[in-house]
Amino acid sequence: MSSSTPPGPPHGGREGSLEAPTRHPLEWRDPKFYDASALEHELERVFDICHGCRRCFSLCNAFPTLFDLVDAAPGGEVAGVDKKAFWEVVDHCYLCDMCFMTKCPYVPPHPWNVDFPHLMLRAKALRAREGGLSARERVLAATDAVGRIAGIPVVVELVNAVNASALGRVLLEKTLGVDRGAPVPQYHARTARARLAALGTTSEPKSAAEARATPETTGRVALFTTCYGNRNEPELDEDLVAVFGHNGIEVRLLPRERCCGMPRLELGDLAGVAKLKEANVPELAQAVAAGFDLVAPIPSCVLMFKQELPLMYPGDEAVRQVAEHMFDPFEYLMLRHRAGLLRTDFARTLGKVSYHVACHLRVQNLGLKTREVLQLVPGTTVEPIERCSGHDGTYGVKQRFRAASMKIGRPVMQRVEGAHADHYSSDCPMAGRQIESGLKEPRAPEHPLRLLRLAYGL
Repeated sequence: MSSSTPPGPPHGGREGSLEAPTRHPLEWRDPKFYDASALEHELERVFDICHGCRRCFSLCNAFPTLFDLVDAAPGGEVAGVDKKAFWEVVDHCYLCDMCFMTKCPYVPPHPWNVDFPHLMLRAKALRAREGGLSARERVLAATDAVGRIAGIPVVVELVNAVNASALGRVLLEKTLGVDRGAPVPQYHARTARARLAALGTTSEPKSAAEARATPETTGRVALFTTCYGNRNEPELDEDLVAVFGHNGIEVRLLPRERCCGMPRLELGDLAGVAKLKEANVPELAQAVAAGFDLVAPIPSCVLMFKQELPLMYPGDEAVRQVAEHMFDPFEYLMLRHRAGLLRTDFARTLGKVSYHVACHLRVQNLGLKTREVLQLVPGTTVEPIERCSGHDGTYGVKQRFRAASMKIGRPVMQRVEGAHADHYSSDCPMAGRQIESGLKEPRAPEHPLRLLRLAYGL
C-alpha cells in the first residue's frame, strides 16, 4: 500500500470500525459527482486500500481483476496501473453490495470511508452520462418495455420459439450480446396483473380490524408484481397471493407500476432510475396512505425501494414512507407469525430443501426469514447457501461475463448437487435459473413461495 494511504487499524473483520456500517447519501445530483479527475483520484485511493487488504478476493470478479492488474504493474502498486484499466474493475462490479455489508472493515464511519459499490456506481454514472451505454445495454435494461412488446399475443409465441432455438440464441448473442448458453426467461401474454385481477385481488379493502393488524403490519398489502414476475414468471405472484390469502392477508394490485429501476441502476443510468421513481413512488405512497403495506417477490426490487432510492433521495418524504412499508414476503410472514397470525395447518412436508440466499436479500440484514418460515413445516429441513449465484442482473447472461459468472456460481451449484435435497430454491428466481444452468443433471428450481404453497396444499 502506498504511503499516501492514511494510517488505520489492522484489517480483517470489523475491527476497522466498532460501529455498524452506515451509508452516506448518493450525491448524484451534484456536478462534482461527475468530475472525471476527482473520480479517478478516488478510484486510485480506494483501490490502494483494497490492494492492501484483499479480504474481498473471493466475492466477485471485480477484486481478482483489480489485484491481477496491481500484481502485473511496475512495483506491484496501484499507482503503476494504467488508469484506463480501472474500467475493467468497474465492469465486473454488479452492485451486489456484499463487500460493503459483509467484508470491508473500512466502510463508514471508519475515516477511510470506503464504499466500493457506490464508487463503482459513480463511475458507471459518469460513463452513462457521457454516452457510454450501448444500444444493447439499454435494451437489456428496458425490462418493462421489452416485456410489453414480447408479451403481445402471437408475438410472444415467436419470441419464445426463437429464444428456445439454437439459431435464435446465436442471433441473440450477436445482436444483444446474450450468451447462447445463458438462461433466458419465457414471456407470457397473460400477465400476472391480468391473472390476479381476474382472481379479485382488486376488491374493496377490508377494514384494519378485519385484516387483524399488528404493531408492525397492517395485514393489508399492495403488491408490486415486478417486471419479471408480471411477464416472465406470473406464477410467482400467484403463489404469493395464494399464500398471503390463506393467512388472511388482503392483497391489492397497484393501479400502475413500472420497472423498479434496478437494471438501470446497475448500468449507472441514474436519470433513467429517476424517471421510474417518479412513476412508481406516487403509486406506492398512495397505497401506504390508504393503510397498505407493500410487498414485492424479487429481492432486488425490494432493495431498490428500501435502500437505493432513499440514498438517492434522502429528503423525499414519499420515498421514506415507501421504504418504511416495503417488505420481503417472508419477512412479512415471519412478522405475522410472531404475532400469532400465521397459519400452520400444513398439508404436506417438504423434506430437505437446499436454499440459496440471494445477495440482494442478504444485504437487507433481515436474517434468514425464508428459512425460518419454511422450517415451520413439520418434517422440513432447510440448508442455506450464502454465496453468490453469479447471475447478478444482466451480468450472468452477457457473453463477455458468462464464464466469470459461472465461476462465481460454481460453489453454489456444487452445494446444490451435493445436497441431494428434495427441493432446491432461491428467493431470486433468476438466480435459481442460473443455478439450474450449471447443474450436471438439469433440474428446475422451485421458488420458496411455491414451496410454501405446496406445503399448505393450496
